[in-house]
Amino acid sequence: MKAKASSKNEFRFSSILERSTNKLWGVHFRVPVDVEKKLIDKKSRRVICTLNGKEEYQCAILHYRTRLPVISVNTGLRKKLRLDFGSEVDVVLKRDSSEYGLPLPEELRELFRQDKEGSELFHALTRGKQRTLLYIIGQGKSTDRRIERSLVIVQHLKTNKGKIDYKKLSQSLRPQRRLA
Repeated sequence: MKAKASSKNEFRFSSILERSTNKLWGVHFRVPVDVEKKLIDKKSRRVICTLNGKEEYQCAILHYRTRLPVISVNTGLRKKLRLDFGSEVDVVLKRDSSEYGLPLPEELRELFRQDKEGSELFHALTRGKQRTLLYIIGQGKSTDRRIERSLVIVQHLKTNKGKIDYKKLSQSLRPQRRLA
């Protein structure tokens, strides 16, 4: 697994998808140690990954078992690219210098503009918790659903004084059944 720098901040290499025994993710590929050292610093492990020249996504370089640097690949992306365990992937990595490490949904941006308290509570959270909430909102397939999720999350932060109770939040995010 030899990496080639295609520019100062972009690295290309091939790797193999491996099954993980980690309960958090099921599949990952290894990242050359020299690439990891050039892309991460004490502030962030976030990178933008492109697989097989087709799909770009924001992620983090993590460590697995004997401190091997790896990047996980979720089921949806594997299905979209028709990849399985043992598949070889062509990888392009570059540093993610975005503010959050995930896109900020426009619906939440507008809510922050209107609700300063909600914005302050969100921005007081750790970067990881911010990303979790951005992911939840971003999974809404329609604008209405993303607006609804944004409102529920901001209200949850206000009700809980900036703390997240994931069980309660999950229950609040479930669509209410409509009476026929």
